[in-house]
Amino acid sequence: MKIVAAKEAIKYVKNNMKLGLGTGSTVDEFLKLLSAEVKNGLDIFGVVTSEKTKVLSESLGIPLTTLSNVKDLDLTIDGADEIDPDLSLIKGGGGALLREKIIAYNSKELIIIADKTKLVSKLGDFTIPVEVSPYEHQATSSRIIQKLDEIGYNGSIKLRQDKDNVFITDGGNFIYDISIGLVGEPYIIEQLLNTIPGVFENGLFINLTTKVIIGDEDKAEVIEK
Repeated sequence: MKIVAAKEAIKYVKNNMKLGLGTGSTVDEFLKLLSAEVKNGLDIFGVVTSEKTKVLSESLGIPLTTLSNVKDLDLTIDGADEIDPDLSLIKGGGGALLREKIIAYNSKELIIIADKTKLVSKLGDFTIPVEVSPYEHQATSSRIIQKLDEIGYNGSIKLRQDKDNVFITDGGNFIYDISIGLVGEPYIIEQLLNTIPGVFENGLFINLTTKVIIGDEDKAEVIEK
């Protein structure tokens, strides 16, 4: 199903495009297809959202650049953990949410590729990741829960681990995963979280997605706003 979505997404890539390259297993399938197109003469540059994507892209021969060199991007291809009917997302299960949101914000179009298990009526079954500064991070986590409680969301928060150690993002930060149940107001929560000092970004992606491609066993469905 991932490969079906990736095959549909590659159809949107045109010559001379500047592409944002997301992170995750579904994007990995897209990168393999993109590599084949590059070897056949497609002229593009990619901007990666994680060190993992950078390593894979380089191994596949995909030419890379930086956002500062190209100013903005024509198209970004990425995955998601949850997708609601408004094409709002929860992302960041792979730990690249800050860089993913920077790239999505600076892209003219964001296409999300996923399978149908990612479609939900409301966001919130999947935890919402919040990337924070390591400095006094426990205080930041307490403020996150306090601010959410003030607007009626009672939940829990957990520092993300990588086996026996604290998970550290490519930018050297920590991630807290918050569980607050179904989210009726994702925009309000996204904005609230980002007002807390110590929070760099959160995994709610609102009003950024232009298309979602859902891969099934033998066909892809394209959902647009």
